[in-house]
Amino acid sequence: MDLIAIALAALGFISIIGSIFIWNIKKGETAEEKAHAERFGIFIGLWAPTFFALAVLAKVM
Repeated sequence: MDLIAIALAALGFISIIGSIFIWNIKKGETAEEKAHAERFGIFIGLWAPTFFALAVLAKVM
């Protein structure tokens, strides 16, 4: 289970980095495109707490 916990924690960190990366590369020229990039980055970033919680759960079990 330790390997699963490590993998899930890594996915949490990747989610944080990925959200920042996506937010930066998806920026458009119009206000609507910028808002979409921001929302999409936040959406990806919201996965991080789930992955961290699953990592803790996998570690406990």
